[in-house]
Amino acid sequence: MDIFLGVIVGLVVLMLLVTAHEFGHFLMARRNGVSVLEFGIGFPPRALAWVKDPKTGKWRKLPRKEWDKDKVSKVVYSDGDKNLTQKGMIFSLNWLPIGGFCQMDGESDADTRKGTFGAAKYWSKTKILFAGVAANWLVAFIIFTILAWTGMPAFIEGQFTVDADTRVDRTPVQITSVIEGSPAEQAGIQTDDYILTIDGNEVWNSNDISEANKAHAGESVKYTVRRGDEEREIEATLNPADAEYLLGVTMSSTQALSYSTWSAPVVGAGLTLQITGETFKGVGILLWDLISGIGSQFSPDASVREDGQAAISEAGDSVSGPVGIIGVLFPAFTSAGPTNLAFLAALISVSLACMNVLPIPALDGGRWLLITIYKLRKKKLTKEVEEKIVSRAMIVLLALIAIVTVLDIVRIAS
Repeated sequence: MDIFLGVIVGLVVLMLLVTAHEFGHFLMARRNGVSVLEFGIGFPPRALAWVKDPKTGKWRKLPRKEWDKDKVSKVVYSDGDKNLTQKGMIFSLNWLPIGGFCQMDGESDADTRKGTFGAAKYWSKTKILFAGVAANWLVAFIIFTILAWTGMPAFIEGQFTVDADTRVDRTPVQITSVIEGSPAEQAGIQTDDYILTIDGNEVWNSNDISEANKAHAGESVKYTVRRGDEEREIEATLNPADAEYLLGVTMSSTQALSYSTWSAPVVGAGLTLQITGETFKGVGILLWDLISGIGSQFSPDASVREDGQAAISEAGDSVSGPVGIIGVLFPAFTSAGPTNLAFLAALISVSLACMNVLPIPALDGGRWLLITIYKLRKKKLTKEVEEKIVSRAMIVLLALIAIVTVLDIVRIAS
């Protein structure tokens, strides 16, 4: 049931994030005089549709019989020059909850009709293409700002905060069970004890305890525990690193939350920038691992080829596609509560922004680069050339998504 709920929540969140991205395109297109033919939430087939009368500015429901251009409404279309020209913008709700779209008039750079994307000035095209990216960064900023006020979870090392305006609340890690005959039992650690420090170092979550235990396997470690209203120090000698367990306890999962007041917007902006940098850094490492790993397979040295295979494997493990995000991440974060779910949504919003900046022709950054190259060359980018480049890039992109999806399924199945 938790997985099913997580998948539903994941689809809804991803649809909203993509819709926010497309809404950025929509707003900037309208501000720069480019006509929008249709703005849709979800992908076709259509479920419901409305059209805006260009003369009165009023919206009316678009009957199903008028969805087909062969049965046109005088309000929606005209055919003065043998071509059906849409006269009013359509807003639609669609059945496939996998995103949204903003269909502008004349999206080819070669289109010269007034009010089309192609006829817009270069700077206007730049603003329109990157408005979706800006929208995703803005969504992340808003979510992080709200979380800074209401309680920000810590997920990345050195997470951005304003020390002068940060209060950290945490629930101590609680021992939920103790294995009989374990180092914990022998030292006197009991169920329901709270672990406060390890060798004088504060404990923020159960992972801190696990990492500290690994670092001191086979050694004596001092734990400060709270039992009822009393705090006491307990020294336990851990099992060696190759043992089944080191301390011999199970622990509750806890999370420290940081709170800000006046600095919440600063934290929101700083964390958005920090995660943006980490995302680009991760993409760079991923590409390097893939390129160096593939290149090393041509080496005559067996050890070099083996290292290359490890790099390729590491790159594959670090990538998660739609199945991994919706089927694994969202169920886990949904069960962890709304705070963690909101943080994940902001992370994905930043990722969408960063991915669309990349110079891939099928994405916003790639389309802008293509337009820019032809502008610098002072050559016309024809519709045929643009469609050929974008379609081939889309095929490669879809192939990569398919490969990552297969890897996700294999990881989940194993």
